[in-house]
Amino acid sequence: MKIAIVTGAGSGVGRAVALGLLAAGYGVALAGRRSKELEETAAMAKGGRALVVPTDVSQEDAVENLFSTTVREFGRLDLLFNNAGRGAPAVPIDELPVETWRAVVDVNLTGAFLCARAAFRTMRYQTPHGGRIINNGSISAHAPRPYATAYTATKHAITGLTKQLALDGRSFDIVCGQIDIGNADTPLTSRMKEGVLQANLTKATEPLMDSKHVADAVLYMDSLPLDANVLFMTVMANKMPFVGRG
Repeated sequence: MKIAIVTGAGSGVGRAVALGLLAAGYGVALAGRRSKELEETAAMAKGGRALVVPTDVSQEDAVENLFSTTVREFGRLDLLFNNAGRGAPAVPIDELPVETWRAVVDVNLTGAFLCARAAFRTMRYQTPHGGRIINNGSISAHAPRPYATAYTATKHAITGLTKQLALDGRSFDIVCGQIDIGNADTPLTSRMKEGVLQANLTKATEPLMDSKHVADAVLYMDSLPLDANVLFMTVMANKMPFVGRG
């Protein structure tokens, strides 16, 4: 049985990926801030073994507890899906409070760093060593939406983190890739059905895709042996306004 940690597992993409891994027979530690939502994810599982570990990824002690609890319960770690994230209200940069900027950075970037660091350490010293880290980058790691300074900056930074981990992990059979998701149908993207800001500052509805496709993509990435890697993968609603000018 392969062992995974999924952050942000209480809803949306994190829940979809956790359920996909569990259905494939993984042991999965479900991490997130809200215990109730994590328990709901565990109750939805069809197969595998779920372990609920409430975790605020922006807090070093909480992250250390997540990884030590996972290894204590399962014996090792094969996969981290580094997914927890948050956004901010859409406002011009001069209207973005520093406190909001820091809150987004704390979760999206510092949280991803803390989890990657703990996973790297675990995978480096376990026997046999090695494992895979998959970071959730987002389409915003390539192209911004209007008035999304904090989110876009952190997601571009995730790309740098992914490349650094992929380089530094070579000696230890630690593989790192990034999945950039566009318009998966989750509670976070439900607003797109009513209309969201476009590049010309008009509002338009956007197509969505089933979040199960993200779970299938993560499973494919992790199905590869540790001498092969999908460094970057984009999974998106085909008709969303990403490719082209707008």
